[in-house]
Amino acid sequence: MTRINTNISALNGLSSLAKNNKSLSTSLQRLSTGLRINTAKDDPAGLIASEVIRSEMKGLESGIKNSERAMNVIATAEGALNEVSALLIDIRGLLIENANTGGMSEEELDANQLQVDSAINTIQRIANATEFEGIKLLNGNLDYVLSGVDANFIQDYQIDKAKLIDGAPMSVDVNVIASANTGYLMLSVNTTLLTAAAIQIGSNRGNTELTFAAGTSAVNIAASINSVKEVTGISAAVSTNGDQIRLRSVDFGTNAYASVEMLNAGTINNSIFELRDAGSVTSSAKNYGSDAQATINGSAAIANGKLLTIRTSMLEGTFELSDAQALATGTESFTVTGGGAQFAIGSKVDAINTESVGIMSIAPNKLGNAEDGYINTLKSGQTNALTGENLYTAQRIVDSAILDIAVLRGKLGAFQKNTLETNINSLTVTLENVTAAESTIRDADFAKESSAMTRAQILQQSSTSVLSIANQTPQSVLALLG
Repeated sequence: MTRINTNISALNGLSSLAKNNKSLSTSLQRLSTGLRINTAKDDPAGLIASEVIRSEMKGLESGIKNSERAMNVIATAEGALNEVSALLIDIRGLLIENANTGGMSEEELDANQLQVDSAINTIQRIANATEFEGIKLLNGNLDYVLSGVDANFIQDYQIDKAKLIDGAPMSVDVNVIASANTGYLMLSVNTTLLTAAAIQIGSNRGNTELTFAAGTSAVNIAASINSVKEVTGISAAVSTNGDQIRLRSVDFGTNAYASVEMLNAGTINNSIFELRDAGSVTSSAKNYGSDAQATINGSAAIANGKLLTIRTSMLEGTFELSDAQALATGTESFTVTGGGAQFAIGSKVDAINTESVGIMSIAPNKLGNAEDGYINTLKSGQTNALTGENLYTAQRIVDSAILDIAVLRGKLGAFQKNTLETNINSLTVTLENVTAAESTIRDADFAKESSAMTRAQILQQSSTSVLSIANQTPQSVLALLG
């Protein structure tokens, strides 16, 4: 070549040097940052995938933190409930002591009542004082708020979980399609033929023997049966014609029954008493109750007598039908308008990745049941005070309150163990795998990049040397000019 205006060799060398400089620069950047993708041009598709995965990683990290925080909240509430449970157990012990009036002085009875008053006041204080970062946990602040509940249909209820999407109210439809029933027997009495007679009545709660004098009326027989209802769990009502007595167990469901046995030989044959079971006359009978059948928001409810339980991903709770409604069918609708504690325990904010839990108020006027009363009625001067005469009722109230706390602790413990701890373990494993996937896409392979840098350095030096030689080549033209 004898042309000198255009040095093709130098241009080729310059182009190669520029490429090698760029390659070396890329390798140095990757080695200095530890990332294979530093800008979108490095790998557009890889950048998109990496950013999506990074977003998911951040959500998983937040879900783990939220779950750990939720566990702290639940542990705080459960610790306080443990103290309340101990206080209720102490109250029960004092109640049983006060039932021993034949062996205790008035001063001792009054002293026990003072202890009960103090324990109930402490329960109230715990309900008001237990909090986490300013959030009251046990005063009903985290219980669900319901609107439109008909007490004639549902006499008691407890919502454990209701997922209110974006705070929107949840409508709840309870449809009783088959009634519950008690144990039921019909006892007819011929007062004019009645001589001294004895029967044994009972239920799943207990039984006792009753004797009747000659000529005892059906009304008085029913009154005698009702007088031992606390022992037998059997109530009696006289029919309008005055000679038939309807016997019912106090409890509903397949575990409840009413039983009667004639203890006087010949009473059936003499038609003094007629005991009917499913229409036939018999000398002894036992009739079991039945459970209700119902749906709640279209899902079949678990029924135990008149108590309905629903467990779905959106709604969990129990509903106790009134006695009148338990013996009938019908539909009731109401609304969960708010309340509950909502925890975002996943990588997203949606119905799947949030969990809700309701924590009922443990104030003394909420522990117990609607039928017998509540713990606050055990204080001095109240209906069921330990120095009064209603110790049977008081014991049922305390037992119900102990069960309330135990069930609440169990629900919170199950939520902590089976939901939160399991969720943390699951999210941790997911985070590890997602992080590994993101690393594969975005992180630099140092062995590969070190080799690429060494290659680029050698090629850069070679290109520089070649460019130098190419720039000197046109000088050979001067020899032609002599």
